Amino acid sequence: MKKLGIILTASALSIGVFSSAASATNTVEGQPTKAVAQVAATEKVVTKEELLKKFRSAFPGIFDFVNASDFHMSSYNYPEDEATRYHLFFNKLQNGKDINGSIGFYGEDSEIESFSYEPISTPDALFPAKVSKEEAKKVATDFVKKFLKGGNYKLDEDNDDYNYFSKQILTRPISYSFSFNRMNDDVAIADQSVNLTVLGNGEIVSFYGSQKTKSPTFEEVKKVKDQKEALEKIKGNLTARLQYQVNTNYETGKNDVKLVYVPDVLSMNAVTGEWFNGKEFLAEQPTKKEYVKVTKTALPTKENGITKEEAKKAAEKLLQVKSNKIKLSIQSVEEVKNSYGQEIFSIHYMYNYGNSGSGATLEFDKKTGELLQYHNTQNSLLFEIDDTKEDVAISEKEAIAQAVKYLKEMVPSYLHEYAMPLEEGYTNETTENYYLTFPRIVNGVMVSGDQISVNIHKDGSLDSLNVIRPQIDKWPALDKIISVKEAEDILSKTLSLKMSYMKENQKKENKHYNLIYSPFFNENAFNVLEANSGKWINQYNMEVTPEVSHPTAAEELNYLIKAKVLTVNDPKTFNGDAAVSRGEAIKIMMNSLTYIYETSNYIESDSMKQSFTNVDPKHVSYQAIERAVEAGILKTDQKIFDINSPVTKEELAVWYIRALGLEQAAKQNNIFKNEFTDSKKVKVENTGYVVLAHSLGLMKAEKNQFNPTKEVTYADLAVSSIRLAYEIANKGRDFRYYY
Repeated sequence: MKKLGIILTASALSIGVFSSAASATNTVEGQPTKAVAQVAATEKVVTKEELLKKFRSAFPGIFDFVNASDFHMSSYNYPEDEATRYHLFFNKLQNGKDINGSIGFYGEDSEIESFSYEPISTPDALFPAKVSKEEAKKVATDFVKKFLKGGNYKLDEDNDDYNYFSKQILTRPISYSFSFNRMNDDVAIADQSVNLTVLGNGEIVSFYGSQKTKSPTFEEVKKVKDQKEALEKIKGNLTARLQYQVNTNYETGKNDVKLVYVPDVLSMNAVTGEWFNGKEFLAEQPTKKEYVKVTKTALPTKENGITKEEAKKAAEKLLQVKSNKIKLSIQSVEEVKNSYGQEIFSIHYMYNYGNSGSGATLEFDKKTGELLQYHNTQNSLLFEIDDTKEDVAISEKEAIAQAVKYLKEMVPSYLHEYAMPLEEGYTNETTENYYLTFPRIVNGVMVSGDQISVNIHKDGSLDSLNVIRPQIDKWPALDKIISVKEAEDILSKTLSLKMSYMKENQKKENKHYNLIYSPFFNENAFNVLEANSGKWINQYNMEVTPEVSHPTAAEELNYLIKAKVLTVNDPKTFNGDAAVSRGEAIKIMMNSLTYIYETSNYIESDSMKQSFTNVDPKHVSYQAIERAVEAGILKTDQKIFDINSPVTKEELAVWYIRALGLEQAAKQNNIFKNEFTDSKKVKVENTGYVVLAHSLGLMKAEKNQFNPTKEVTYADLAVSSIRLAYEIANKGRDFRYYY
């Protein structure tokens, strides 16, 4: 959300913005993200030649190397959006390597919404990148000035620096992302932004621009109330709400639970002084709602375990077609574990109609037979083929009653742990659907990142259901936290306001932008108070990565740390000259070359292979070691992999040459001359590996001595890992994702 430059308001501050990263896919600025796209059947004929002509007129020089015949075209729309989108994409072989890209168009006038592409080779974008962040910022700024003529855009300095959310493999180019806000009277328009990605070689590889409102009107800046007056009024209505915050690390499968205080406060119209909850203006602050459980006591589970066949039948019943023009197809039924470690049946289905179709995946809990994930794509398909009667939309009260009815029927066993929606549900203006959230309550405290989301169609049918329920073994105790009064004092002292233009979402076809004062705390929209210490923490655990010092390899070490290839808990005690164990070395090496997810939730334990007797699936290095075996870097001729002994320079040379795919050449010992003065210390069978590693510059000799038995240090490994990544990237080798 931060990257998109969205300014969060109102109830988003009390609940929405403080839902965990696990639920970040559910709402943006209080509104649900778009569902699975479906193929559109449109009466308007638009050709790819017309679209390309428009694109090349707007962005001359971009994709000039691609012929019109190389592009493929598709069109689609979202259920809640009447506008048709067109998609041009290409994938072609150039100089023996795949290159791909795409262009997105939106609406009746085919406005250019986005473009992106992946270059063939980007050696200058690898570490150390040819272009610095400041230079990339200038490239992005110049691009906006040159090509975006329809408005005044300003770089959002607050959003141009963030850490990777997951590991960044070293064979991928360095990239810089920038967000530009469209301005009116030097005030940012909240829903009008442009996002650009610049590679480390200076190439712009992605562009996304928000759809512009046609003929907008704006409140006058000269009419705004004094900011100090507004600040005092907002402070007077500020309260703190205690929450459990759950963040799930989807790479490790681990859940981090904290007790936090979040601000419960509304934004304000900067001209009229009315309160703004993100949807509409209010004369008075709404009364704070108390938690009301969906059910007072636990209900029996739906089933006492289900089979794969029973799951399929349950899916067919849930998905039964409502028109003879539509055909249901169950694509697959898989027994897996979800990201929370639950055993589930994952069922992929498709609805087909003529040349159009839509599909999604639903999930059942294997132990209880209860529904965990569901999205009904049939309603939008029925709307497209005009096979539905015009229903009068039900009221929100009726929608909530329907949602509770479905929950009792489909997920009964833990409803007593969840509360009724604390706020009004978001209503989609196009479909007239209601999006409702039922938060979990533990020890009388709401849990952020653990909720049930329900989408009720305007006719009262169930459009979607999403259970986000991390498995938490122990909840933090409430006995040592600071008081609500202390939390409110801290919040009040760090409160500041940011003014931007926003629309009142409740009005259809609204083109008027109001000036809104939005509250920020500790100069960040994503900071919350840790309830035990009263210190500020980042909601999404985006802490600043530590920096270490080293006389010769500090830059390389810190790059590996930032990319989350190397983990350093305490930079003060970290010793870059310490020897690296074999287990740690293979883990760092594989993290630098491929995305590895440490969790094994997606694979049944009895089907997981184990190459070494001392490294089972629960071992911290298991995934990296098995990935190395699969890639041919480690051999399984020994039953045990000595994890704790230091890795030597000779052994690392062998691993590197195998990673490069040069093992067959390295085995031809007779064609290599080992002219190092310490050549006799190199094992005969490893001569080719060592000579190749040296000649490629991966591992250098010192005074013509290779020092094959030297223990590799963290500094050595950091420097050589970057050299290896450069060679692999240039050779086009690819280590696929591994789970």
